[in-house]
Parts: sequence; C-alpha cells; structure tokens
Amino acid sequence: MTFNPVGEIIGMLASLPPAVQVFLLAMLPFTELRLSIPVGIGVLHMDPLTVFLVSVAGNILPVPIILAFFGRVERFLRRFPFFDRLFDRLFDRTFRRAKARVLMLEEIGLVAFVAIPLPVTGAWTGSLIAYIFDLDLRKSLLVISAGVIIAGLAVTAVVLLGIHFLGVA
Repeated sequence: MTFNPVGEIIGMLASLPPAVQVFLLAMLPFTELRLSIPVGIGVLHMDPLTVFLVSVAGNILPVPIILAFFGRVERFLRRFPFFDRLFDRLFDRTFRRAKARVLMLEEIGLVAFVAIPLPVTGAWTGSLIAYIFDLDLRKSLLVISAGVIIAGLAVTAVVLLGIHFLGVA
C-alpha cells in the first residue's frame, strides 16, 4: 500500500464543511489553490465563485504571517545543524530558481512567479522569495496577493473548461 499525503489530508478534512475544507487546502504550502479549487469545484461541487474567493482568502492568509515571522523562526532554527543545512539548501534552490525573474523585474517577477500555478510556485514560495531577496514587506504582500488572485483565476478557468469539455458534472 502506498502513502498518499494529499489523499490523507483530504480524508482528514472530510468531516468539515466544504468551504472550510477548501480554505484549509488553500492554506497548505504543498496544495495551495492548485488543489483547493479543483477539489472545491470538482469533488465538493461548490459554486465556482465561492471556491475562488475562499481559496484566494485561504492562500493569502499565511502570507503576512510568513513575511513577518519567518526571519525570527529561521534564526531560532539555525541553531540546530539539521535546520541550518535544510535552510541552506532551501534558500539556495529557491534563489537559483527565482533569481532571473525577481532581480530583473522585482515586483512584476514575483507576481509572475506566484501567478504561475505549477508545483513549487505560489504564495508560500513567493513569501520565501520576498524574504530571501529582502523585499519590502507591505509591497511583497500586495504583489503576492496579486499573484494569488491571478493563479486563482487561471486554475478556476482551467477547471471549468475541463469540466465543460469533458462533460463532467
């Protein structure tokens, strides 16, 4: 039997109201709205506008917390060798991935990075990028929120088009 973490998470949330399930899925760093919107529309059969709004709200909620407290958490955890190495690898990988877009275009590059609904892009990674590149907190929150809204529109459109063309109800 294989372990399916996303399936496990969805299973744990199943007893909650659908909007809460969507909100919590959107908050998680590895699902964000790339999963919350398809689950809300396709599995839970919620109204697409409601799913979009709840997903965007859930995905944006962690951003100011990450931006405000990540530095403190990092400094504390770096006292432990395991976390020191982990942060080095994470920051190096994120820096290499985002350097061209963010350094050249700063805010526009960050919006584009967050707006592209692919794995390892999104609000959590965008917040990490803003921290690594020492971007202004308030501006970063607005820019990441804009990227989340764009990603939410894109994912919602793809899900609705998929449902329409596949005839799935």
